[in-house]
Amino acid sequence: MKKLSTLLVAATLVVSLAACGNGNNAGSNAPNDGTDSGGAADSSKPVTLRMAWWGSQPRHDYTLKVIEMYQKEHPNVKIEPEYANFDDYWKKLAPQAAANELPDIVQMDISYLAQYGQKGQLEDLTPYLGNGIDTTNISDNSISGGKLGDKLYGFNIGVNTVNFQYDPELLKKLGVEKPGEDWTWDDYFAMASKAKDAGLYFDNGFRPEVFFGYYLRSKGQHLYNAEGTALGYEDDKLFIDFFGPLANLVKDGHTPPPDVKAQIKGLEDDMMVKNKQVGIWQWTNQFVAIQQVANRPLEMAHMPGPGRKEGLYLKPSMYFSVSKNSEHKEEAAKFIDFWVNNVEANKLIKGDRGVPVNSAVADAIKPTLDPAQVQVFDYVTWAQENSSPMDPPDPVGTAEIIKLFSGLGEQMDFQKLSVEEAAKQFRKEANAILAKNK
Repeated sequence: MKKLSTLLVAATLVVSLAACGNGNNAGSNAPNDGTDSGGAADSSKPVTLRMAWWGSQPRHDYTLKVIEMYQKEHPNVKIEPEYANFDDYWKKLAPQAAANELPDIVQMDISYLAQYGQKGQLEDLTPYLGNGIDTTNISDNSISGGKLGDKLYGFNIGVNTVNFQYDPELLKKLGVEKPGEDWTWDDYFAMASKAKDAGLYFDNGFRPEVFFGYYLRSKGQHLYNAEGTALGYEDDKLFIDFFGPLANLVKDGHTPPPDVKAQIKGLEDDMMVKNKQVGIWQWTNQFVAIQQVANRPLEMAHMPGPGRKEGLYLKPSMYFSVSKNSEHKEEAAKFIDFWVNNVEANKLIKGDRGVPVNSAVADAIKPTLDPAQVQVFDYVTWAQENSSPMDPPDPVGTAEIIKLFSGLGEQMDFQKLSVEEAAKQFRKEANAILAKNK
């Protein structure tokens, strides 16, 4: 695991919207305009690929259209889709992996890359760079974001960061101003404490592995140590200071309790979509989707400070991986090439899976974007200059730690466990999980 600390340099991970070729491939610097982006494989041999991803309904809809576009250009290829919401996706993927029956193309998250890659369940994509996957307009840093050691187990298909996304009209009901450029955690708690009286929830909480990680970074600490063998912070007061006020918001009715949150299986179920919640903390690439589902204008705010620049980072929004058990690895790589390099496909994708890693594609599609999509592109561009390098890839055991976070969070929210007790229990159990990586 120690090697992982050198693999990601997040401040330069995002590709600038200005074109910047990197010379990995001798091909043209122009993005693919919709013509066949595949290699010279036999185009008459029938091929069936299984492709799996998670996401909301809008993501499912456009992904199916991209698949249809690819199949028209490659009539010998049939792609069978498998999709679900985020939590159900991983529940389904685990037994498939155990049975050596992963889909050919797997949408992969940074929290699971080490788990699947180090178990030998993913194919090393290095041989396909410039030989199936054109990397002419994709930076080396973007590509290295999917590496573990010297193996490329995931091809980065977009970059993003986190922020607060909210309904300005619902915020007015609280009688507070919009979050300012330099708002703080104290400002957040003050705003959120007014939600119940307005008949609203303020937000639906945080994914702790993401936002507690941000909070720790803003304090000069990290969730994991560089080797991934233990927690990266020593003082449990950091845990208490972050989770204590959040538990109080639930207790006082300003954010929803666990039984209400358990009903949220996707964006369509979110309280914000139903006009019952002011905002949501999430990744920038999800902004357009929730605005589409909510069907009303939303806005974005920076993360709270102090220490915002130290806490904020850019990351691969997700990867496409090819399973080790795939019988059609070359064809799977050709589809990844189409996804990242085809302009017409990306006019459908519109940065939903992160700002495109192909700088020429990003340039080409930006004039076609609607105002919400432009907000995302501009925010990610702003974040390039207002963030710090991201931490090493999440270590093996992260999935267990996410479950631990979830269980402890519910107990704190139901007031069955004090935040002090939760801090101690988290340290003990998380370190036991991570110690297996030594």
